[in-house]
Amino acid sequence: MDREIKLAPSILAADFMKLAEQIGECERNGAKYLHYDVMDGLFVPSLSFGLPVLSGIRKGTGLFIDCHLMIVEPARYVDQFIDAGADSVTIHLESCKETGCMETLQKIREKGAKCGISIKPATPVVHILPYLGMVDMVLLMSVEPGFGGQPFIGSTFEKLKQLESLRREGNFDFDIEVDGGITLENVPEVIDAGANVIVSGSSVFKGNIADNIRGFLSVFDAKKTDRN
Repeated sequence: MDREIKLAPSILAADFMKLAEQIGECERNGAKYLHYDVMDGLFVPSLSFGLPVLSGIRKGTGLFIDCHLMIVEPARYVDQFIDAGADSVTIHLESCKETGCMETLQKIREKGAKCGISIKPATPVVHILPYLGMVDMVLLMSVEPGFGGQPFIGSTFEKLKQLESLRREGNFDFDIEVDGGITLENVPEVIDAGANVIVSGSSVFKGNIADNIRGFLSVFDAKKTDRN
């Protein structure tokens, strides 16, 4: 299946004094998703956005909101994040303890949102095999979750290829998303390895947002042409 390549700007790198303006710029210039990182200070060391910010963003944008929960026991909050405006909720394999991943993913589906599962850089791809038949997206972290601006971990390329092989061989229907250290320089190889949802923070929001997005979209168009 020839999947559309989509850009998901991560607002973790945005200027919060200009957040509405910058989200609008992303939407006007062709981004398809908006990546919304939720961090609780427990599963990862940092704290980030919660429900009120998401609710406010939802009122101001038509972008698909891709909500990435980096929190312990995400089942506690999936209903609230969907009610606040998330179109998709991605949970971490490593974060589900008392309520398992299968039950949490099912809860997201029953609430009417798309569901995804994510793994940290050290977690082998094979560990998510039981979930591939029920998710809309698999998110591979290409940095350690918790902080923006980290460099891309090179071993992610092999994990992407493994995941793409599993998707093809199992005839599964899920997007492959990559988050962390994505730049205009490495995104062609990221796409070649199998990713089609590209999360980028600093490389979108630092500098001229419109030019940065156009740069990514031109790479996406070139890759689409190569496939044809």
